[in-house]
Amino acid sequence: MTLELSARDRSMLDGEQGPSAAAAMKILVAFSNAVGAGSLLDIAGAHIDGCLYHGKAGLDFVERLVEGGGRVEVPTTLNVGSFDLIHPGMVKMPAAVEVPARRLMKAHLELGCEATFTCAPYQTRFRPDFGQQIAWGESNAIVFANSVIGARTNRYGDFIDLCCAMTGRAPAWGLHLSENRRGRLLFELAIADLEPSDSLFVGIGLVIGQASGDRIPVIAGLPRPRDEDQLKALGAAAATTGAVALFHAVGVTPEARTLAEAFQGHAPDETIHITRTDIDHALARLSSVPEGAPLAAVSLGTPHFSHEEWMRLLPMLREVAPGRRIPIYVNTGRATLTRLQAEGALDGMEAFGLIPVADTCTYVTSILKRLDGVVMTNSGKWAHYAPGNIGVSVAFAEMKDCIRSAAAGHVVRSAS
Repeated sequence: MTLELSARDRSMLDGEQGPSAAAAMKILVAFSNAVGAGSLLDIAGAHIDGCLYHGKAGLDFVERLVEGGGRVEVPTTLNVGSFDLIHPGMVKMPAAVEVPARRLMKAHLELGCEATFTCAPYQTRFRPDFGQQIAWGESNAIVFANSVIGARTNRYGDFIDLCCAMTGRAPAWGLHLSENRRGRLLFELAIADLEPSDSLFVGIGLVIGQASGDRIPVIAGLPRPRDEDQLKALGAAAATTGAVALFHAVGVTPEARTLAEAFQGHAPDETIHITRTDIDHALARLSSVPEGAPLAAVSLGTPHFSHEEWMRLLPMLREVAPGRRIPIYVNTGRATLTRLQAEGALDGMEAFGLIPVADTCTYVTSILKRLDGVVMTNSGKWAHYAPGNIGVSVAFAEMKDCIRSAAAGHVVRSAS
């Protein structure tokens, strides 16, 4: 298939918009040809997943764009970096890594990107609208934008997401196109009297992520969520255990008002029944320690805590008043943190062990003071990645149990 380019695309490709735009368009054209796209389309925004320092190649790429006078063409948010720039003494890193890691975050700002440094751009003022074409990196952000909002993006990895931002264009391919957004797999919840707990949404996400492969899942029987943070948790878990970039929940998400709409009139390829046992087994695999294990820390906010989640957490802290000096790390976006500080919501919370973390996340950066004990979390994503990333033992539970455990000094769960 021959890729059709507009006059402006060719202008960029020919270097008339500068060397950085030319480099970005050259890469985007090669990528579009590789995936079989017939044309490019305009995007309304981008989210860049390349601020986390993994080595010199990533910094070199962005530096070249900066040196060429490059600027992003659309509003562009940034995912987490390797540092909490709001609390600079929090991250422990050798100077040889710290300098380029900081430089990588700064270089993106020099391209005109917004200093969001959050994995939840959909809960900022840059949230896209239903049907808008965007180019986003970061797996949880992608699945949320597609599923909960109904915006349109493929799973864009490092460099390609930035090339889309630099050109304002993306390949007309994959989930950008309506016909590719129909459901393929039907997951039926075969459970009576479902309580819409946070763990339930995490567990369902884990199950559909593992079973879906590259097919779009449709969930029937999902209880109405308390808020969009439960859908955030579901999508993050599904994108963590699999390659899910879009799910439909019948009667809940915007492209699945009915089962027929979710499948665009087609029959599902396969129907899978999810039982309570399936969910319990999936959640059990997130914990590597038993009830009563000594606790070293709690980590919440993966994906980043919303203001609404903070409003659920802070009363719990006041009620339980954990005083055993077990740190409770909460990862959140800097815009959310600024709002909380302006409201005075965090005043006095350090007495309960609360440690807000911005711009990064505790499972990708050296922040936790102790790695030799158990860390408790309510995040399926954190529980899945942290053992391999930072070498900790993990206990998964509801948020209220995480706070109760911090007060007790060991793992406590309501069911026991």
